Amino acid sequence: MALPSVGSAAPDFSLPDQDGKEHHLSAYRGQWVILYFYPKDDTPGCTVEACEFRDQYQKLKKAGVIVFGISADPVKSHEKFAAKFSLPFPLLADENKEAVKAYGVWGKKKFMGREFMGILRTTFLISPDGRIANVYEKVKAEGHAEDVMRDIPF
Repeated sequence: MALPSVGSAAPDFSLPDQDGKEHHLSAYRGQWVILYFYPKDDTPGCTVEACEFRDQYQKLKKAGVIVFGISADPVKSHEKFAAKFSLPFPLLADENKEAVKAYGVWGKKKFMGREFMGILRTTFLISPDGRIANVYEKVKAEGHAEDVMRDIPF
C-alpha cells in the first residue's frame, strides 16, 4: 500500500502502548501528532531516534504536540525499551501490522547484502484536523526530531 499523501486524512488506528493502554488516533483530533514508525526496539538507529524525541518532549508537550512511536514489537518489548531510555511518550505495539500497512511503511529493505521485508523508518506529521501535514521518508535517525519540529507552528 502507498504512503498517505500530504493533505489526505490520516488513517485511524487503535493500538496498545507499553503500559497496555489503547490509543485511537482519532482521540487526538485538535492536536498536532508526530507518528514515527521505526523498525525495532533497542537497536542503534531506533534508540537514537527515540532519545531525540525524548529530549525534545517537554517542548513538544508544552505546545500540545502528541508523540507516538510505532513498531511491530510486542507491548513487553516496548515496556523494556521505554523504561531503559526513560521514554515519556507512548510506544505503540502494532504486532498485526495494521497501522504499518495502512500507512504504507511495510516494504523491502536491504541490510548487509540481504533483502527482507520490514518497517521503513518513516514519520508522519498530522495536523489538528486529522490530515497528513508532512511525510518524512527514509529518515536518518540523527537530527530527525529537530527536522519535524521545524514544521510545527509553535
